[in-house]
Amino acid sequence: MVKLNKIYTRTGDGGTTGLVDGSRRAKHDLRLEAIGEVDELNSMVGFAALALEAQRAAALQRIQNDLFDLGADLATPLGDVGGADFAPSEMVLRVVSSQPARLEMEIDALNAALPPLTSFILPGGSEGAARVHLARAVARRAERAATALAAAEPVNPSALAYLNRLSDYFFVLARAINAGNDPLWVPGASR
Repeated sequence: MVKLNKIYTRTGDGGTTGLVDGSRRAKHDLRLEAIGEVDELNSMVGFAALALEAQRAAALQRIQNDLFDLGADLATPLGDVGGADFAPSEMVLRVVSSQPARLEMEIDALNAALPPLTSFILPGGSEGAARVHLARAVARRAERAATALAAAEPVNPSALAYLNRLSDYFFVLARAINAGNDPLWVPGASR
């Protein structure tokens, strides 16, 4: 169990942050950028949950927990603590393939009750759906940051898959919240 007695440490005053393996990186490092985007996404998911009924809010809280796992995964680069691959261990928390697979099952279940799309949709329709669409956009930004990191150094493929599925999950969840009555894009409608 994590125990935090003191919130500030002053160790980051010089512009660096410590990772799980004890190394320090510049706060603008690609790894820290990806971790920060996931943190912002987690906050957005919490904001979205406030506008949803209990069952959907609980699903988002589970996703928030997954995002903490994902942040810990990103904070543990391959090496002494991280090992030679992305396998989880007692000392290393990793996103595992069952996490994005679970999102796929939830996407399929939500989507089964929705009418097929006949147009692109506008983000909105209801407060809950609008908040979930905002989480979707932040999820895509977090994914872009994680893939930028992956272009520079190894990143857990299951973590990348999770972020990719998560934006899809939010898209379908927003449609489900709107019961398929989404505002539709009308190309050129304002000309």
